[in-house]
Amino acid sequence: MIKRRSLLTAAAVTPIMTGFSMSETQADTSVSNTLKMTLKYGDVTIVLRPDLAPLAAERLRTLTSEGFYDGCKFFRVIAGFMAQTGDPTNTGTGGSSLPNLPAEFTNQASFLTGTLGMARTQDPNSANSQFFICFDPAPWLDGQYTIVGQVTAGMDAVQQIKKGSGSNGQVQDPDSILKMVVA
Repeated sequence: MIKRRSLLTAAAVTPIMTGFSMSETQADTSVSNTLKMTLKYGDVTIVLRPDLAPLAAERLRTLTSEGFYDGCKFFRVIAGFMAQTGDPTNTGTGGSSLPNLPAEFTNQASFLTGTLGMARTQDPNSANSQFFICFDPAPWLDGQYTIVGQVTAGMDAVQQIKKGSGSNGQVQDPDSILKMVVA
């Protein structure tokens, strides 16, 4: 049985909160915890949060170092909510050859604009390679999805990612990650 790694679609019925707290994004900013993602709209800097999710942060570093994310499409994008990528099949059902990760939920941070979360199936311990970037705050995800990083520069480029349609946000002719590297 194929299981889709996805997020709750409560975005349409949950009020959007504004604001962005830098204290929630403070993390170890050593070079190994910084990723540079190149989109056709510009460069995006991502600071990983190993203080919150050491296993997920290590997974993103490892896969990025291997070039896994180069060419991955943003196959599921919901305006006002998030853009999802990291599936080499671009279907929402694929992942890396590495084993799934256990949930690393936290109450020390919240899903804000630019937060990276690990996508998963209904099983909380099924995150693998797929991740999403929040366009706006999504507090209903707190405690249910692993927070693994934060966009610290280039959110304007992220906001331009082509949006999908329907409640699932499926994108026709989706944008891709051109290159992603550990900085």
